[in-house]
Amino acid sequence: MTKPQHWLVAGLLTLLSLVATAEPAFIGSQACSECHADQVEAWTGSHHQLAMQPANTDTVLGDFEDQRFSHNGIESRFFRDGEKYMVETDGADGELATFEVSYVFGFEPLQQYLIGFPDGRYQALTIAWDTRDAAQGGQRWFHLYPDETIPAGDPLHWLAPVHNWNLSCAECHSTNLKKGYDWQQDSYATTWSEINVACEACHGPAAEHVELAQAASVDDSVSYPDDHALTFKLQGRNLWQPQSSGNAVLLSPATGASQVEACGRCHARRGQLTDNYAHGRSLSDTHRVATLTPDLYFADGQILDEVYVYGSFRQSAMYAAGVVCSDCHEPHSLKLRAEGDALCASCHAPASYAAPEHHHHAAADTTPQCVDCHMPDRNYMQVDPRRDHSFRIPRPDRSARIGTPNACSQCHDDKPADWAMKAVADWYESPKPGHQAFAETLHAARIGAPRAGTRLLQLITDANAPAIARATALEMLSAYLSPDALSAIRAAVADPDPQVRRAAVDAIAAVDIRARLNLLLPLLGDEVLGVRVAAAGALADARAEQLESEQWSALEKATAEYVATELFNADRAEHWLNLAAFYASRGAYDDAEKAFAEARRRAPALAAIYVNQADFYRMLGREGDSEQTLLSGLEAAPNDAALQHALGLLRVRQQQSDAALSALGKAVDLAPESARFAYVYGVALESYGQADEAIKVWRAALFHQPNDHEILYALIGAQMKQGEVKQALADAQYLLQLQPDDNELRDFVRQLAPQVQ
Repeated sequence: MTKPQHWLVAGLLTLLSLVATAEPAFIGSQACSECHADQVEAWTGSHHQLAMQPANTDTVLGDFEDQRFSHNGIESRFFRDGEKYMVETDGADGELATFEVSYVFGFEPLQQYLIGFPDGRYQALTIAWDTRDAAQGGQRWFHLYPDETIPAGDPLHWLAPVHNWNLSCAECHSTNLKKGYDWQQDSYATTWSEINVACEACHGPAAEHVELAQAASVDDSVSYPDDHALTFKLQGRNLWQPQSSGNAVLLSPATGASQVEACGRCHARRGQLTDNYAHGRSLSDTHRVATLTPDLYFADGQILDEVYVYGSFRQSAMYAAGVVCSDCHEPHSLKLRAEGDALCASCHAPASYAAPEHHHHAAADTTPQCVDCHMPDRNYMQVDPRRDHSFRIPRPDRSARIGTPNACSQCHDDKPADWAMKAVADWYESPKPGHQAFAETLHAARIGAPRAGTRLLQLITDANAPAIARATALEMLSAYLSPDALSAIRAAVADPDPQVRRAAVDAIAAVDIRARLNLLLPLLGDEVLGVRVAAAGALADARAEQLESEQWSALEKATAEYVATELFNADRAEHWLNLAAFYASRGAYDDAEKAFAEARRRAPALAAIYVNQADFYRMLGREGDSEQTLLSGLEAAPNDAALQHALGLLRVRQQQSDAALSALGKAVDLAPESARFAYVYGVALESYGQADEAIKVWRAALFHQPNDHEILYALIGAQMKQGEVKQALADAQYLLQLQPDDNELRDFVRQLAPQVQ
């Protein structure tokens, strides 16, 4: 049996080795200016150069002349104390307290302010300064969550982890950032080479490059290598050649490490695995990149939440054609290479595209720019419009069918989607498909539509589909597993894109351990860290006797990396929760309990901790500890549906029917959109002799989740017992539409139909 502390010690040692990996030194942007004066001049004054600065009279843009700002009953005051910039606002206890501003964050179209604390934390105030001109509505204090009441202790409060600079913001606003979190002391010793996003943030450490360049400039015998002695060569701009067809052709692709991956480090929605960033390698090597999930993207891939641009761009026809960021953006000033439609015209001939035959807007004063139709924007942080980089063709027909936005309605906001759909139908015999052909498939899987599993498989195996869409389909496939699905996952494990390989792990995480071993063992040696640790996490319940010695060694090594990446994120309770589940699967129960304790210490009101810890105790047969854990959780979060649901299940096991129904019912009241909670509550009602009430609960649940198969099956069975044959048949016929390949259900419908004639 593994010693209890083995995994923790191995992870710590691996974490130290990752941090200590030797690489050339960072020397600062001043050393670059001698040879690269034009680039440094362009960078000066850019969003990168002004990403973060000490708070002083040159950098603070907000009005600190004893200004007051009220939000939901709390009046904050911004004032000066000599050279210091101060704010009086609600602290951790909800009472007003005074804080000194340490740093400014950004400068356009808003500026945030960082408050430092003795434990090394910096927290970003959720009251920001609108730097726009007064004529645009700027030059004012505003709250990032204007319509929400956010008391102390709330997950969105400015002192909550989500607004902690060290873990949420720092990597992308400074150069060579090392978080330096000590989980035992719960403190930070965060360091950086330069406070802003400087040359080496993108180009990598340059000490050797500068040393050799200086030596070569004075001594011709010094060898100056082709790679310029940088850790990698960053991909430059492509060479495009305009064509009479209207679209340019890639004449000479940029060479070197992927620019899109390098920019994606900060322009992607992602989580860090380590701060030992590997310049020039896949982003998935050091980060877990978000896929097109419902909380972040619409089903067609349009931006919903604040996802930046990497995920959008990777699903675009531009990306598929080889376009890189610097084709449109000057990489040092970050400005567009041309203004308005002139930028698009560098590759897309105006004769073909700047014409009414293309844009169908005849009057010159109403003609939209290319970006208005193909890159619609969405507002974030109240004042910051950001354009979707998926370069999509407007599809109002999809808006009408699956509820996605369309660019037409941004301008014609007084017209319904059907109006825009008809207009486009008049222009084109059939809708131009665009590159996001995956939209209907992802929508079908989200709502449980007929043949959703088959459609996901088709998307996963479509080599022409964007990799990020195929990865999303793989993550969704776990609800539709079949022999064909396992075949598709086997192919995905060998996919050239690491995000697809990473998603293949999620697709199979719930199947039998032998099937997982068969499919995932090759990934333990993957060249990308993010893939290796995903595979190790999914194989946590594997045992030595199931593997050859070489395989077990590979799993042990990847397991240590998994623990290291979780410990890197040990300032977040969620990662201690991950470790607790991992240790429990390994059979290291003492370590699991310690991890649960660490999670609760960091987030005492996070309901998921208590739910999972209670289930852990239930698995061990410790029902008393399970009960106490849930009761403690309900003291911390009394209105959490998952906690009420878990308590209800415990009361069922304790044969306390009234208490069970009370708790299960509360869960449904608190989360009426949860099909699972409604299904279980209905089963409990029916088992306790309240079938009519169960039917009502399930019927109400279908209002929120009309295609839930589990509830429909339960309804059919209950209604048959109650003699409601006609309604049971109607529900069975509807379910058959969702599961057209279910022969048993088809036979049931065929046999039942004559009874309601």
